[in-house]
Amino acid sequence: MPITFQLNGKKQTLDVAPDMPLLWAIRDFVGLTGTKYGCGMALCGACTVQVNGEPVRACVTPVNSIAGKSVTTIEAMVETKVGKVVRDAWIEAQVPQCGYCQSGQIMSATALLVKNKKPTDSDIDSAMAGNICRCGTYNMIRGAIKDAAQKLA
Repeated sequence: MPITFQLNGKKQTLDVAPDMPLLWAIRDFVGLTGTKYGCGMALCGACTVQVNGEPVRACVTPVNSIAGKSVTTIEAMVETKVGKVVRDAWIEAQVPQCGYCQSGQIMSATALLVKNKKPTDSDIDSAMAGNICRCGTYNMIRGAIKDAAQKLA
């Protein structure tokens, strides 16, 4: 049964198994590979996308649960004001080392900054909980989020 939703601002209809994880629908059927597979259990955050503006782990989200909703992936994030500022802050702070987790990190950070233009350390910790960075760039991530917040203020 076809499932229709908005993907990066465009209507998307996929004829896939309804319980297929959104991650595989996006990567294998649409061809957007910026969203990464990490753990497959919603523990690492590499697969984070936004559904109606909220960070969601795509590896455990069945595609039928997003019918009629709006999904944003890392590929479209730079098209938003907050996304551009976050990307620039990430580059300035030289956050990525291996870079594998960064699309999920950026998706969570942008969702935070859309709602909260002046996040505290506690706000950042809460919003970024569950986004794991094996390279340990957490201090650089926090600094980039604070820098982006200042630029958005």
